[in-house]
Amino acid sequence: MCVQPAFIIGTNNEDGTYNFAPITWVSITNEKDNDYLLVISMFGTKMTKQNVIRTSKLSVNLVSTDMLELMDYFGTHHAKDGKKDGISYNICRGEVVDVPILDTSRWVYECEVAHSVEIGDSTTFFCKIKNVQVDEKLACDDTFDINLTKLEPVIYSGMYHSIGELLGKIGDFTK
Repeated sequence: MCVQPAFIIGTNNEDGTYNFAPITWVSITNEKDNDYLLVISMFGTKMTKQNVIRTSKLSVNLVSTDMLELMDYFGTHHAKDGKKDGISYNICRGEVVDVPILDTSRWVYECEVAHSVEIGDSTTFFCKIKNVQVDEKLACDDTFDINLTKLEPVIYSGMYHSIGELLGKIGDFTK
């Protein structure tokens, strides 16, 4: 079991249309100084993975609880079976990177791949964050100031979960 936040990755298909797929193998690392990289691993031969390999561009849309139906739809419908248009959703284009973005996502990274590593059938992408779009209702001083209970992220561990309450900050529990 590995607890992971849920994201929907947006990519551009070869024909100019868009594609979205849920991915939960997402983390962050630091290249140098304050140069953070999103680390995203994708398994298999899914269209999303092929699009990232081909274009080196992607959007990383955090899934909140109000997006569960959309995430589940994208997870059970595959691009190889045709356009994913059996459910209503709105997209826009990235402000900095030309990628599709889900209008309903409260936190979106626009990324370009800096490095990738293949291990077996998995590819791990180390992505430069070119832009972050944050819902204005989530006003925060910096990224470590986010109250996740307001963000309402979906957490995945084989099943979907949500976060119940804010417990405190670093240092709040030491005497």
